[in-house]
Amino acid sequence: MARPHDSHGAGPEGAGASAPGGVGNTAYGRKPFSRSRSHFADRITADGRYGWPVEAGRYRLIVSRACPWASRAVISRRLLGLEDALSMGITDPVQDDRSWRFTLDPDGRDPVLGTRFLSEAYDRRERGYPGGVSVPAVVDVPSGQLVTNDFQQLTLDLATEWRALHRPGAPDLYPEALREEIDEVMEGVYRDVNNGVYRAGFATGQEEYDAAYAAVFRRLELLSERLAGRRYLVGDTITEADIRLFTTLVRFDPVYHGHFKCNRYKLAEDPVLWAYAKDLFQTPGFGDTVDFHHIKEHYYRVHTGVNPTGIVPDGPELRGWLTPHHREELGGRPFGDGTPPGPVPAGEVVPPSGRP
Repeated sequence: MARPHDSHGAGPEGAGASAPGGVGNTAYGRKPFSRSRSHFADRITADGRYGWPVEAGRYRLIVSRACPWASRAVISRRLLGLEDALSMGITDPVQDDRSWRFTLDPDGRDPVLGTRFLSEAYDRRERGYPGGVSVPAVVDVPSGQLVTNDFQQLTLDLATEWRALHRPGAPDLYPEALREEIDEVMEGVYRDVNNGVYRAGFATGQEEYDAAYAAVFRRLELLSERLAGRRYLVGDTITEADIRLFTTLVRFDPVYHGHFKCNRYKLAEDPVLWAYAKDLFQTPGFGDTVDFHHIKEHYYRVHTGVNPTGIVPDGPELRGWLTPHHREELGGRPFGDGTPPGPVPAGEVVPPSGRP
């Protein structure tokens, strides 16, 4: 029916990936870092031109709340009100070398797909696929096969191709008039921040680490300057650019500062970025999707090459995420002409253990 658009595999270094065959978790921090393009890059579109038409109830979004790349899709889905149209399965934050597991569900099976491992959907799409099993992943429910693991394109399509199924009052997360500027901002954020923290954390040599570390903080300083006088990255409303930066910032102090050695300063020590991140966290659709327990469990227990003891730190203190940010003084309209999303669906509420 559908076909992969490129032949680049997403190995154990891919977006929220685990690799079958006993090489996944042990590779973290012990081999040079690279991030491959998504191997399964089919798109779900309004006109079905790639063989996968937008259709309510047909697809299931599989995520890990620990993964920043998957968290983009979780936030976008919630802001756009796609919960009823696109169901969501949440994996255990600690995958094993067989891939992401559905051990949080009764009997250890996803209640919609009936599978124990996300790798089963990959196998149904391409038997013997040698790359990693990554999230986010969209699965075709009738066939049980993977449709896409293209984390870069997925959220853009949710914002544009899925419009007919958006909730009333959904924001325009990728406004056409601002796309060139949004793309430019996102490119720098992806290279130096989203991906940069991984390049620093998984570096196997001092020069490699030093270069990544310098790029992370150079970009953070530029972003801090940009946000000093404006509430959001592009325009006066929340866009895809804010979502992509937020998913790294919210993980910065809990994991990237210590675990990935990005420790020039903490996020909480940059007044502008800290206030910006808190503003988004306190906006419906952002903080109510974040599970700090899942985040720490994944990074500290899975990356055995970086943290061989597997000890998960108790800190940092999280109550600061709920303190005043005063960013509303800069103006801006979070949802533009739209409205905030409604309450989190009962089955998707983050447990108290993962919240401030």
